[in-house]
Amino acid sequence: MPTPHNPSAAVRRTLRKLGADIKDARRRRQLPMSVVADRAFTSRSTLQKIEAGDAAVSVGIYAAVLQALGLLENLGRVADIAQDGLGQTLASGDLPKRVRIKTSSRSA
Repeated sequence: MPTPHNPSAAVRRTLRKLGADIKDARRRRQLPMSVVADRAFTSRSTLQKIEAGDAAVSVGIYAAVLQALGLLENLGRVADIAQDGLGQTLASGDLPKRVRIKTSSRSA
């Protein structure tokens, strides 16, 4: 049995926003829940949980719903290095101060 997970308030808030955005995207496309659930190979009740921002639903199901809505590509950018300013700054801090060309020793 998995360990219970109590997500932080920030995580819950973000998932609620994601769920609301997914719901809005579905409505803009004028797709009923049953059609999106079928396309995502999940149940209508699971889609309801996603649209409510339920943290217990796996990220794989969230991804399947995003794919059903044509939004999966955006998920791939979440941790993209181009979007990670802090990561780029930290990586830049590890760069060497000086770079030297290695000379080879020649034997005569």
